[in-house]
Amino acid sequence: MSPRKNIIKDFFKALPKNIFSGFVVSLIALPLGLGLAMASEAPPIAGIIAAIVGGILVAILGGSHITITGPGNGLVGVLLISITTLGLESAYVAIICSGLLLALLGFLRMGTLANFFPSSAIQGMLAAIGLIILGKQFHIMLAHKIKRANTVDYLIEIPFTINDVLHYHYKGLIYAALAGVVSLAIMMFYSKIRNKYLQLIPAPMWIVILSISISYYFELVLHEPHPISSEYMLSGIPTLQHIIEDLPTLNFNKIGSLPFWGSVFALTLIASIESLLSIKAVDKLDPEKRRSNVNRDLKALGLATVVSGFLGGLNVVTVIARSSVNVNQGGSNRSSNFFHAFFLMLFIAFFSTQLTRIPLPALMAILVYTGYKLASPNVVRKIFSIGKEQLIIFFVTLIITLKVGLITGILSGVIASVIIHIVINKSAGLFLRNVLKPNVLMYRETDGKNDYYVSVKHFCSFLNYFRLKQRLDAVPEDKDIIVDFSMCEFVDDTVLENINNYQETFKKRGGNFDVIGLDMHDTDSKHPFASRRLLPVPNIIKKNLTKRQSGMKTIAKNLKLIYSPKKQKEVTFLNKFLFFNTKQINRIYNELYDTNHTYKLFDIEFSEGEFIAKEVIRTTMLHIELNKSIPEFTLDKEGFLERVYAFAGFKDIQIESDTEFSKHFYLLGDDQIAITKFFSNEITQFFESNPYYHVESNGHAILILGKERLASIKEINALFDFGKRLKEVISYSNQ
Repeated sequence: MSPRKNIIKDFFKALPKNIFSGFVVSLIALPLGLGLAMASEAPPIAGIIAAIVGGILVAILGGSHITITGPGNGLVGVLLISITTLGLESAYVAIICSGLLLALLGFLRMGTLANFFPSSAIQGMLAAIGLIILGKQFHIMLAHKIKRANTVDYLIEIPFTINDVLHYHYKGLIYAALAGVVSLAIMMFYSKIRNKYLQLIPAPMWIVILSISISYYFELVLHEPHPISSEYMLSGIPTLQHIIEDLPTLNFNKIGSLPFWGSVFALTLIASIESLLSIKAVDKLDPEKRRSNVNRDLKALGLATVVSGFLGGLNVVTVIARSSVNVNQGGSNRSSNFFHAFFLMLFIAFFSTQLTRIPLPALMAILVYTGYKLASPNVVRKIFSIGKEQLIIFFVTLIITLKVGLITGILSGVIASVIIHIVINKSAGLFLRNVLKPNVLMYRETDGKNDYYVSVKHFCSFLNYFRLKQRLDAVPEDKDIIVDFSMCEFVDDTVLENINNYQETFKKRGGNFDVIGLDMHDTDSKHPFASRRLLPVPNIIKKNLTKRQSGMKTIAKNLKLIYSPKKQKEVTFLNKFLFFNTKQINRIYNELYDTNHTYKLFDIEFSEGEFIAKEVIRTTMLHIELNKSIPEFTLDKEGFLERVYAFAGFKDIQIESDTEFSKHFYLLGDDQIAITKFFSNEITQFFESNPYYHVESNGHAILILGKERLASIKEINALFDFGKRLKEVISYSNQ
């Protein structure tokens, strides 16, 4: 019975953090839910209903741990077509039927569905969805409603809309367009402000707060009507009581028509792909590296979609952006999803009338930015860096999705991938002969350091990757495994990307994931995910030091250190630091280190969140190996935000012998007794008399960083000096 008690105890211990995280996520879900529903031409409340129903049901019945559910970006295009062609009442029936099909996929254990689509085709489909969202909402963002036949026409009209805005004379339209432009600027530049107090409130919620505040300013201070034209103000937000009392009327008359079932299958396909991709991405962010039960999640998402449809809501899917925020705010179990829904209910119950003060262009700016992130030039550059052939797959999927439809688009991407693979290998027989053959052999070694050995034969691509995935999923992440591709003639980019994800997971869980047998394979791209085949390519790299790098080289010479500008992927020495639990390390570079590697100062690039919520951060850190063991702890400057975190369950350890130190510093750690003993007068006085840094111990080494940006040459000198003196204090203290 003890394990059961531990689970319950851990749940309640983590509850304050999950309540706090659920609240922060709800601040994003509120404006996004309204905007996504309106972009689909559904009632604004439909998006909130989907988020509430999904949050409650999936939290109770789902198989993932830290995901957030609600209306998804990917479904906007399909819902828009469904509502336009079928009518709203029939579209609700299509949503309900798609929920039933989604649940059926879960019962049929079809959680591997996303593995049958090549990465570039999925990126092309998502980029097309981004253009669909951006194309239609851009005009409303600038207070310019137009009706066009398809997305391409909406995109072509963008320059004409911009020109029309410059010639507006009616103040109501000018102010509406201004609200949209300012809101877009907030979405674009807010994440660049690395201020922990501002970041407590997400950018979309700032737009809501500012919009409502400005409305009250005109009403209560200036005693004037709102300057924005009434047709560009949000309307039709019912109270919670009206939602329950006025259930939508369902029209089953079109259930036998081809357009109806086309909408159902399209909704099911996009909902399943978006959810499965999001679940896979969020699992990578989980500090505990738990594996989600995707089939159970599909069942829960399907049931939630059915209930949402009956209540007048949209499809319920797993959403990556809100899930990433949940992880970054400390969400650790499904209760955060539940509380995000709970707070949304409170917002609708008590503030539904306030939401009508939000201008439509402000909400549409949120969606325009979302659409841009899905289809940004960075996506194209990333695809191109993997391989030129991947661009063909990407653009084939994107163009056909825009011109024909989502299902046709993704299928065309699959077909294009197969054709390109055949052309690259100059052999159709390689695929036709072996596609149905078992190509993965795994056994457990009884001797040596490796527990598992996996051999892959013939070819390994998105067509048969599921066989390799089944074997890899059966191996605990704290074990050692070797994957051998020496007998495999072709490995595609989709497989290599997934293999990289496994390697990262095994590193963080204490296991070891080695890939061998690719020495004889080559590629026409330097990208690690580029498809591998026999193709000789010269590897000539020219390096020139920047001014900053030259400065670091000078520091190395003065301090008798070694300097290396090379990018390094080997960062296992950082894995056990709490700072990186929810962050993905991309690389370290510009290293300064001594011959014993006691001191290692470096630039580092890591990311927070995933996909459209992904933020890449570059900063400078100092890693110091210690000559003795010390307690694990995290030390930061005490501030208002840290005091708020205390209410969420993050307890500040007090040093009774130095109350001034406890006032100025925020100290965290599990072993409170050992930590209080370690922080002697010498150590506390050192921290009080020096500049503030984030300092973290993993027991045998410390990690020090200042601001979340690259350090200047002066700051590098100061950081290294601080670290050197701190090591001396630690070495002579507590002896």
